[in-house]
Amino acid sequence: MLELDTLSEIINDALRGIEYPERPEGLYQPIAYILDCGGKRLRPVLTLATCQALCGNSDKALNQAMAMEMFHNFTLLHDDVMDKADLRRGRPTVHRKWDEATAILSGDALLTLATQRVTMNAGEYLNDVMDLFNKTAMEVYEGQQYDMDFEQQDDVTIEQYVEMIRLKTSVLLGAACEMGAIMGGASAEVRKAMYTFGEKLGLAFQLQDDYLDTYGDALIFGKEIGGDIVNNKRTWLLVTALSKDSSGKLHRFIDHCPVSNAEKIATVMEIYNDNDIPRLCTEAIKGYVDDAVAAVKTAGLSPSDEKFFIDLALSTIGRTH
Repeated sequence: MLELDTLSEIINDALRGIEYPERPEGLYQPIAYILDCGGKRLRPVLTLATCQALCGNSDKALNQAMAMEMFHNFTLLHDDVMDKADLRRGRPTVHRKWDEATAILSGDALLTLATQRVTMNAGEYLNDVMDLFNKTAMEVYEGQQYDMDFEQQDDVTIEQYVEMIRLKTSVLLGAACEMGAIMGGASAEVRKAMYTFGEKLGLAFQLQDDYLDTYGDALIFGKEIGGDIVNNKRTWLLVTALSKDSSGKLHRFIDHCPVSNAEKIATVMEIYNDNDIPRLCTEAIKGYVDDAVAAVKTAGLSPSDEKFFIDLALSTIGRTH
């Protein structure tokens, strides 16, 4: 198996090599900007690594891996508009650097570019690739709708929240793995095992993001800390804390909060700490990592390839960005 950094650099080189039309600049410059913002490249790396593990040639899935990253960044463009986010990976979001209309239109264009890219050199796997891509896209949109719905609900359960993040975040990681398995010529059983690995990894990843939004370091995490608390965003931490809030104090505080953002963040964090929320979140993350490890062990990979995926899953625990 190629090293993680090597796989990431393959993706970065491929994305940098995209030749955009010169006109209109207002459409293509924001696309180049967000694709050049870096990030972990986790989704395309999973696609390349899975294909490499199953057929020994990651290049077979390069276009599909690029499509996974392009689709992911399309969702970020639109999410940042919906969330009114100012920073993404330490840089101004597209709608702040340009405007909301530009972010929406460039996001639409990026989705189309991803759809075009995922079909390139798909050969005999074209139908399977498109079926998986379209199914995943619709699930991501469903997850985003649930996320917006939850902003108006006071009674979101942990189970509902986990299903929302499974759709909004985890299915794309699952699809990234299965996409590589498809291009690597894997059986249905192996495709399912790798999908489950990515899906469980995605749940762990999102819970760690929830944790870092409150307990992370802004300089390392790449965006402002406490934004979820300020916006009353339903995260694993808030939903779990609300389920333990028998006194109703947290409910009242987030619904009627006549204090500054800094004081609100400090008070909610105190409630989290009093209810042991950080530890509970860490335990939940570990549980999903264990599920991911169990899944990849059923895929029949070589010991070295299996170790690559296990190490990747374990690195989710305690990550800082």
